[in-house]
Order: sequence, then structure tokens, then C-alpha cells
Amino acid sequence: MRELETGMFARSLAGHDKGRLYVVLERTGDSLLLADGRLRTTDRPKKKKRKHLQPDFEISAAVAERIRQQQSLRDEDIRKAIKEKEGQTCPKQM
Repeated sequence: MRELETGMFARSLAGHDKGRLYVVLERTGDSLLLADGRLRTTDRPKKKKRKHLQPDFEISAAVAERIRQQQSLRDEDIRKAIKEKEGQTCPKQM
């Protein structure tokens, strides 16, 4: 099974946040620290078990660039990445 890495998208499958899209910040044992840039910021990440997440092994270009430059992720970058991702999956209807 492919491992989730920093910067990848993951969608919550269980809990009160079911269906919410996050960006992975860090792995801690069998749990992950997640942020969405709004309710769960990089200062207060959500801790969630791997089995309660649906991974999307895609990484946003903006997030990947910050990781490549070894800079910390900002909430603005995370919000932008999630907005772009959700725009791809939910095309506007006419």
C-alpha cells in the first residue's frame, strides 16, 4: 500500500468532519496530522487515524513547491490547493 506523504490530499471517511478534504502535514505513528487552512490550521492540525481517511495521492503544485524549497506550509497555500482540488472534482453545472 502506498504511503501518504506531506502535502498529499486526504478526505475524511468518518467522524463529524466526514467528507472534508485535508492536506497531510505530518505522519505520527498510525495517525496523520491534517490541515484545511480554515478550521484546522497549521497551528492546530487535526489528528486522524489512517484508516479513517481516503487518500488522494495528488499534491498541489503550490504545496509541492513549498515542500521542495523546504519551507513550512502556510494556511493560504493549503486553502488555495483545496479550492483548486474541489473545483476539479465538482465542475459547475449550466
